[in-house]
Amino acid sequence: MLDADLKAQLSQYLEMMEGDVLLKVSAGTDKVSKDMLSLIDELATLSSKIKVENTELERTPSFSVNRMDEDTGIVFAGVPLGEEFTSLVLALLQVSGRAPKVDQNVIDQIKNLEGDYHFETYVSLSCHNCPVVVQALNVMSVLNPNISHTMIDGAVFKEEAESKDVMGVPTIYLNGEVFGNGRMSVEEILAKLGNAPDASEFENKDPFDVLVVGGGPAGASAAIYAARKGVRTGIIAERFGGQIMDTLGIENFISVKHTEGPKLAASLEEHVKEYDVDIMNLQRAKRLEKKALFEVELENGAVLKSKTVILSTGARWRNVGVPGEKEFKNKGVAYCPHCDGPIFEGKHVAVIGGGNSGIEAAIDLAGIVKHVTVIEFMPELKADEVLQESLYKLPNVTVIKNAQTKEITGTDKVNGITYIDRATEEEHHIELEGVFVQIGLVPNTEWLEGTVERNRFGEIIIDKNGATSLPGVFAAGDCADTAYKQIIISMGSGATAALGAFDHLIRN
Repeated sequence: MLDADLKAQLSQYLEMMEGDVLLKVSAGTDKVSKDMLSLIDELATLSSKIKVENTELERTPSFSVNRMDEDTGIVFAGVPLGEEFTSLVLALLQVSGRAPKVDQNVIDQIKNLEGDYHFETYVSLSCHNCPVVVQALNVMSVLNPNISHTMIDGAVFKEEAESKDVMGVPTIYLNGEVFGNGRMSVEEILAKLGNAPDASEFENKDPFDVLVVGGGPAGASAAIYAARKGVRTGIIAERFGGQIMDTLGIENFISVKHTEGPKLAASLEEHVKEYDVDIMNLQRAKRLEKKALFEVELENGAVLKSKTVILSTGARWRNVGVPGEKEFKNKGVAYCPHCDGPIFEGKHVAVIGGGNSGIEAAIDLAGIVKHVTVIEFMPELKADEVLQESLYKLPNVTVIKNAQTKEITGTDKVNGITYIDRATEEEHHIELEGVFVQIGLVPNTEWLEGTVERNRFGEIIIDKNGATSLPGVFAAGDCADTAYKQIIISMGSGATAALGAFDHLIRN
């Protein structure tokens, strides 16, 4: 199951195990069971601390990872390879006694949870968001005996996933009921369980010199540059990393040949933590007002004060805005073809959008699904010519141009899409099972209405120093009217905004 290089790396990791671990295995005679047994045999040969025992679990094939004298509640239903291989390695290390890399206050919150929590997460082994959820819930299971977690490979337990209408991954169940969809960190899970910081935790914070709103590449860069000037710096992040958390491959970040969004986001957060920056994670700003100082009100009611503010709230996927899109989100409507594509294996799907992201999605999906229909509003596709050439070579792709999406139809899940031919004004309907929306981004600036000047796209208008129309307020990244939306450009604009804010401080 594992090649020589991976075995060598794995062997080094397993040397860090601190105690014995017992794998309880429930296997059948099917191919997946055989693959699972092969993987477990290889693990056992790489470490004398790994013991194996045959048993019967709720699902077959599956195996649990336990201490020798205690069931931890961590179960892998399927073969955790691909994106989930790291989840398996971390589970082995943490169950053996190696402390998870989690802040102490988070550990305390997990240990103090009362009640029984049985989590189940449906995943795809090609989903880069799924391991974040799996690893978070595994950590919670290790730290609290009242918590258990099962990772379920939706491709292996396809009938089970379909019976629950799982059409997006990760999908999380808690005690048999849907708990959440999509990427969730351990802090976000705790917040959803009722452990979110309230306004009282912010009451006694002194005013900041620079307060950064947004934790993506622009915000992280701004916070670091401000902190390096020796001024009191804070950063509000709805989720640290921002939009790059949903980005898989990054190959244009100069000096780094290849990385992935979540890895880059983790590096950004780690770098910010090297400085004296007050990080307020999982917080969303809802109001900005200029009084004696700037006041930023959070969704939880807390009000933070600062001499200057840097807005770096980024952007989000643009919605089509038609009936059915919101209603069938995660029930056939998806935004990440890499994560959710495998769920639609052998089915007919549509991709809305003929730009680079839409055509890349269509090419990716064509290798998985039965048929892809691309729907483009304009008379011609906007994607690069090389992508169009690749697309038109595929036998299971249909391209419909000059088409206006009218409705995504369905009952309990998507069953079709209706569009209008803009040339003839005729209405058409296509029966299908999934719709992937790929029509660009919209800046997260609605909350700033009437505060700073924005253009018709909602982008904050800035000058060469990153300054907005409101003196003392600066902006950077994808929420601003920069010409191009790139990670490296966002970082540069964050640095510019921080230097502009510092200059404003020393001159005022």
